[in-house]
Amino acid sequence: MKNSIPIIALCTFMFACASNSETEEMNNNMPTPPIADKIEKLIITHGDTLKDNYFWMRLSDEEKEADVPDVNTQKVLDYLVAENTYLDEVMKHTEDLQTVLYDEIVGRIKQDDESVPVTKNGYSYYNRYEKGEDYALQCRKSVKEGVIGAEEIMLNGPEMGKDQSYFAIGGATVSEDNKLLAYSTDLVSRRQYTIHIKNLETGDLLSDVIENTSGGITWANDNKTIFYTKKDPVTLRANQIFSHTLGTSSDSDKLVFEEKDETFTCYVYKTKSRAYLMIGSSQTLSTEYRFLDANNPTGEWQVIQPRERDLEYRADHYQDDFYIMTNLEAKNFRLMKTPVNNTGKENWEEVIPHRSDVLLEGIDIFKNQLVVSERKAGLTQIRVMNWEGGEEHYLEFNDPAYSANTYGNPEFDTDILRFSYTSLTTPNSVYDYNMSDQTKELMKQQEVLGGKFDAANYTSERIFAEGRDGTQIPVSIVYKNGYKKDGNAPLLLYAYGSYGYSMDASFSSVRLSLLDRGFAFAIAHVRGGQEMGRQWYEDGKLLKKKNTFYDFIDCGKYLVENNYTSSEHLYAEGGSAGGLLMGGIANMEPELWNGIIAAVPFVDVINTMLDESIPLTTGEFDEWGNPKVKEYYDYIKSYSPYDNVEAKDYPNLLITTGYWDSQVQYWEPAKWIAKLRDLKTDDNKLLMRCNMEVGHGGASGRFERYKEVALEYAYLMDLEGIKE
Repeated sequence: MKNSIPIIALCTFMFACASNSETEEMNNNMPTPPIADKIEKLIITHGDTLKDNYFWMRLSDEEKEADVPDVNTQKVLDYLVAENTYLDEVMKHTEDLQTVLYDEIVGRIKQDDESVPVTKNGYSYYNRYEKGEDYALQCRKSVKEGVIGAEEIMLNGPEMGKDQSYFAIGGATVSEDNKLLAYSTDLVSRRQYTIHIKNLETGDLLSDVIENTSGGITWANDNKTIFYTKKDPVTLRANQIFSHTLGTSSDSDKLVFEEKDETFTCYVYKTKSRAYLMIGSSQTLSTEYRFLDANNPTGEWQVIQPRERDLEYRADHYQDDFYIMTNLEAKNFRLMKTPVNNTGKENWEEVIPHRSDVLLEGIDIFKNQLVVSERKAGLTQIRVMNWEGGEEHYLEFNDPAYSANTYGNPEFDTDILRFSYTSLTTPNSVYDYNMSDQTKELMKQQEVLGGKFDAANYTSERIFAEGRDGTQIPVSIVYKNGYKKDGNAPLLLYAYGSYGYSMDASFSSVRLSLLDRGFAFAIAHVRGGQEMGRQWYEDGKLLKKKNTFYDFIDCGKYLVENNYTSSEHLYAEGGSAGGLLMGGIANMEPELWNGIIAAVPFVDVINTMLDESIPLTTGEFDEWGNPKVKEYYDYIKSYSPYDNVEAKDYPNLLITTGYWDSQVQYWEPAKWIAKLRDLKTDDNKLLMRCNMEVGHGGASGRFERYKEVALEYAYLMDLEGIKE
């Protein structure tokens, strides 16, 4: 298994002779980069031939998990270790700086911290950290007639994660009678969770154990039936919903739904009213929901509205109706309602109409109010409406760029709305808002320790850069007062730009280590996200995907042209699909950036999307296109970073990945760096860190992850000549 992989001495046969420039480095006592073997593999699609010299780096799960690696597996391991060793040697002179940065970052964090309690069904739930511990204690206290009981530790994260190279809790859900806790854990970092049941009265674990799930657990109202989602063991697609009766073997669990369409995934949850169980099936362009009386877990599931291409909807329950948020004849979504006993779309009645300038993002249902989460002109809004009519109102926010979101509102019969607020200069803040008298109370604001942080010392801006097609692209920027816009200051530009995920401006105490050393930080809200409405997303996907790259490049050029920075001091960062963006801009406009950080980058797009056995591939066809269709193949090939590496100068590059990553497999960045090193014509730094213990999300410990951040920051500062 994972922890038993032996790492032996590097095999000499995998390295080619060093080039003249590399020999010169050796003569200067500089480390020599590893050069991977080239073993030609031809991939022919639509009559077009792609040559992949590094296809051999791909290992199956079975090969990775073998107790004794075969020759090729060991060769791959040797190469990854060689890249790590090379990075360590090149960055050795920054070790003191990395230590300073790590200590500084961790020193700002309140170690004995506690979340704001959330009340549900007679208990107050919260997480708390003890000093020095990586993992949280999940706790609760009873609340009866205003009297708060003693603390109960439901899950002891420090104890559970002890001696684990990776540890994560997926879901944790309490039964309706408050006596049992269903929770899930992942010890490998492939997001395959094992479910356990704990008796909260005795502290004992039940014999029930269910493996290879998505992590979420939903209780029926009988306190003995749970529903969960299984994953396909190869593709990791969430494709089956099972019911499990406590005290029985998981082998006898009942399959209640199977999603056979390989482009869909499925999930199960309970409505806020706790009256209905819901099964959702979704893909990029379509959704479908089934419901079941939560008091009758063995009953027949009913479909709300059968799936249709390009029809998306989400359902919640209030009184005798389902409230449906849908894109039916509404690109930016609208809100409908339909009787529980008559749910087809022909019965849907409009509650909130479509608006071309406002994106409807979500709803929270309370006994007396409907709370609507919206987005207008790229900024989030919270709208409060009374069920009985009368005046509605919006919450007010003052920062030029910010993020405001409702969260932690499980109770139905309350006038208190919980929401979070943050901006580039405002630490994460939790408020309780009284929807009746429109007053708010600050429940908690993130503490920034060290005594040096004062929000007044920092400035944020929200500007618009003009894209090459005339599109106005929002950019959020923060810097410390005194930052000079003379073209000489360093700036880190970040973006994601896929799946309609909006990257809102938010505070980071970690980021202060950059700002305090003279960097500005900016977020480019590029197309492919959904900041400016649904069309913003659609204009950055499929056959319009290059708009994401163009927007980011044009934002970089705008910042240079307006003297925020210069190409000698401009840096870019993105992860996962944002790592694809980094690979694209490195090929398209390499001279614009002094350095790029690509985290877990999705860069081998053609090979991945052609292979439906790779996790997540089939569900991505409506995001990137299916390369088995020639039109999409040609378009993807035109931007796929791995396939467009050329013999030319590239900026400095730092690439990170995880050996156990199930979302972007390690071999994509490994192949990419090997090809870059073979073809690039510059002497800039090209480094990769492959964490051999983790997956897509990086290290699991609360503090361990900041060692990775310290490395990234030291990389940027080293390029700027910043020593401390």
